[in-house]
Parts: sequence; structure tokens; C-alpha cells
Amino acid sequence: MEVKIIASDFDKNLYNSKAIHPLQSWEWGEARKKHGVEVIRIGEFEGETLKHVYQLTLHTIPYFGIKIGYLPRSEFPSNEVLRFLKEFGQKNNVIFIKIEPYVLAANHSQKTKNSDLKKSPHPLFPKWTQILDLTLSEDQLLKKMKPKTRYNIKLAQKKGVDVKEINNEEGFKIFAKLYFETCKRQKYYGHNYAYHEALWKTLKNGISYILIAYYKALPLAAFELLYFHNTLYYVYGGTSLEYRNLMASNLIMWEAIRLGIKLGAKKFDMWGSLPPNYDSSHPWAGFTRYKEGYGGEFIEFIGSYDLVISPPSYRIYSLLYHVRKLYLGLKRIF
Repeated sequence: MEVKIIASDFDKNLYNSKAIHPLQSWEWGEARKKHGVEVIRIGEFEGETLKHVYQLTLHTIPYFGIKIGYLPRSEFPSNEVLRFLKEFGQKNNVIFIKIEPYVLAANHSQKTKNSDLKKSPHPLFPKWTQILDLTLSEDQLLKKMKPKTRYNIKLAQKKGVDVKEINNEEGFKIFAKLYFETCKRQKYYGHNYAYHEALWKTLKNGISYILIAYYKALPLAAFELLYFHNTLYYVYGGTSLEYRNLMASNLIMWEAIRLGIKLGAKKFDMWGSLPPNYDSSHPWAGFTRYKEGYGGEFIEFIGSYDLVISPPSYRIYSLLYHVRKLYLGLKRIF
């Protein structure tokens, strides 16, 4: 296999045919470029035939002139790709590359047996998710749900909650308003409006879908979903504090499932979750329980690894990371 960087004028459809997740899609990379993020696409070729792709982003640490790489939701890189990444990092002042493959833990085998790979102490993606089988009929999917979830869906329908697919600027603005209101309530510090707008504008034609649940003319809940290679992903969601008793959040998830079936999806990945038998006092317990109500299967991924390129700088970065995390925690307390 030959490993090389893919040029910006490469056939994006061919590239996407080998990408296994929306975060590896050509469009996702273009969205990141709009905010000045350096995007590197790497191809693994057998002769002239493209076999695998790996899209990573590079993030400069201000004042230090060093970079961190991020390779999310790709296949697990082969040893040839890992060597290429290390050599690339050495030439470009990258101290480490965080790798979070879309690979099941059951397929772990010997993939992580590389002396430069370290189990990441600060993963970005949860190790677990919940996945629904969308090859089942709607009746079968409803039967698999928790009774309370099924009841809440019917209640929302009975009370007149209506879910609409609105894939235009109006829909995005409604989604963004509810999403950021929810982030503020839950003290979640994610990306800003400009990031989400660029993402939606780049992915809106075929990958990104927006659903909004209304009661009369009032938006109560909104989702942004991603569809890629026969899989639907629940990525972002927001809710209003108004009319919470109408259970709009339960109905919109059901309509997301139905949208996935309409699009031809074979599965619905809910993006992140605690593991089964989770601690009910954990901060993520609420959304894990909410997703669990739909009867999906708990799935464990291989986890997060750091490809360490500069061990001394990596040790310093890890120390500063924990200091920053402690500082932000104290800020929330005081």
C-alpha cells in the first residue's frame, strides 16, 4: 500500500465512497476549513486504486507554535498510515494526533499494539453509543421501546405536537436558538454559532437534516441529524422550557427514526451514551436514559488513542490540560 496526501482537487465523490463516517466526509473537512482549521486528507492506495481515507485536522496552540492533530471516526489506521502520520507530524511540529476510530471494541484484536500509541487520558468522543436497527418495521421498533417512551410519543401526537422537516435557513435559525438555549441551561461549552452555521451550510445538501417539533406555531424541540452511507446520526438537539409536559422531545426522536427509514438508513447511531448499568447520578444519565427508551443496543467502540510524536511536549501538554480543566471546574464553582 502507498500512503500519500490527497490533493484539494481530488474527486470528492470517490473520496466519500471510502469515508466511513460524516466526520470523515469531504464536506465536513470543507466546513472546518471555513474557520481557518488546517485539514489534511490522507489516502491509502493499492496501485491507482484508493482503498482507505483518513481526514485529520491540525490545531495550533497559541504562542507556542506547536500543533495537535485530530483524526475522528476513521477506520483504525494501519501501521503504514501510523508511520506516515508520525513522519508528517515530525516535519510539521505536531506533538501528537488524537485518533478516535469508528471501530467496535469487539474488533480490537492487535490494532493498538504500537509503541507510539497511548490510551488517551482525555477522549473527545464517548466510548459508548446506542444504535437502533432501522431494517425493522415501525411496528417492531415501537414494540422494542420502553413503555413510557411509547406512551409519551402517543401523548405528544394526541396533544397536537407536529414535527416538520425544515432544511432551510429558517429551520437552521430555529434549531440554533433552541440548541444554544439548551447549552446555556446545561452549562455545556461547545462550538459557537458561526461554527454550526458553517457546518450546516456545507452539509445541508444531502448530509444534514433539521427536524423541528411545534405546538401550534411555537417550536418546542429541534434536531440536527446527519445521514451518511446508510446510517443516520443524532448529533445535536435543543429543547424549549415551554410545554415540557407535551413530550415533544419524545415525538421528535420518533420522527427522526422515521426520517432515517425514509432515507434508506439501515441503522441509527445516537452519537454517544454511558455504558449499560450506568450510574444514575452521572451527569450524562439523563440523556442516556432518554436514548435508552427507544430500544437500541448499547455499542462499545475501541476508544481514544494518542499517537505521540514528541514525548516531552506531550507530557507538558497533558499537565497543562489538567491544570486548565481544574481551573474551569473552579470557575463553575465560584
